[in-house]
Amino acid sequence: MRNLGMGAGCSALSWTTEDGKHLWGRNFDYNRIAPGSRVTFAPRGTVYDRYIASGAEQAVGTQSCAVYAAVGTGLLLPASPILYEGINEAGLMGGQLYYREFAHFPADARPGTQPIQPPLLVYDCLAQCASVAEVVQRLEHTVTLVNAPLYGTVPPLHWSFSDRTGESIVIEPDHDGLHLYRNTLGVMTNSPPYPWHRLHLLNFTGVRDLDRGEMEWEGENLSPCFSGSGAQGLPGDWGSPSRFVRLCFLRKYGVRGRNETQGVSRMLRLFQSVAFPLGMVRVADSEPKTVLDQYVGAFDYTVYTAIACAESRRYYWTTYENQRVRFVDLAALLERPTPVQFDLDTPPDFLQQMPG
Repeated sequence: MRNLGMGAGCSALSWTTEDGKHLWGRNFDYNRIAPGSRVTFAPRGTVYDRYIASGAEQAVGTQSCAVYAAVGTGLLLPASPILYEGINEAGLMGGQLYYREFAHFPADARPGTQPIQPPLLVYDCLAQCASVAEVVQRLEHTVTLVNAPLYGTVPPLHWSFSDRTGESIVIEPDHDGLHLYRNTLGVMTNSPPYPWHRLHLLNFTGVRDLDRGEMEWEGENLSPCFSGSGAQGLPGDWGSPSRFVRLCFLRKYGVRGRNETQGVSRMLRLFQSVAFPLGMVRVADSEPKTVLDQYVGAFDYTVYTAIACAESRRYYWTTYENQRVRFVDLAALLERPTPVQFDLDTPPDFLQQMPG
């Protein structure tokens, strides 16, 4: 079995700036990432497969030509780019997250549609769709997510997309069918399903940004001596339900950036509040499965954080070891006819300040 590094934990968030820029981003939380994963540009006109057969299997009619160029983090395979998340030239942004114990895919495509393997959906949508509405149309009428292994496994995934209209969608493949949740809260983590997370927020209606005031206690008045008491009750662990609640709280009360630069900077701060510190999330299954998985760690951690802007079409990222914000400008790559890849991680670099 080849593990493609797509079974991550992860958190996703959409946000806007005061001047109307639309941002979408995610934390990639896992104890590994597939060897060869890099920031990858795939030009318009890329010919790719939506169904990569194994052995003697053959799939007919699943090859496509990309209408839009896209950039994001992933793998550049001979049959198709695989993006874990990304943005295209039309401003559509989105990615895949782990959906353990709930993801269910049918064995065959619906009549009149073509099969697509779950790990290939992000790139397929970015290559063919300009908006969330077009993603919905594609999933309803053109393709069917099927239970077909890719390199020996069918990763349990669900998806989040956003676009220049500001709409965010959550896509979840459950036993009773594929659910497309339109106009969501702009937050997605992992299992359970999105409706459960949304209802779970009712348990935190008392959480607020305002500190609690003076309290009378048995005839004595106790004055607050620290800040942050308004958020008492906000869950602090790294489980999916807790991260969902924290991100909803942060999205509601966080001060938005005035422009794209400030918006990305502040959004990275929000993601740090749900990031996995190395050593805090020990996982039971940490043994390598294949030679390709030789770098499997004992802990899930935030391997990288990525943010895209629909208007500028820039793709920003930081990694666990290097917090310098790097970016690729998709607009500057549009005329390139061939794929380009950039290193995802680089050694930490520190800027020494010298006296003037």
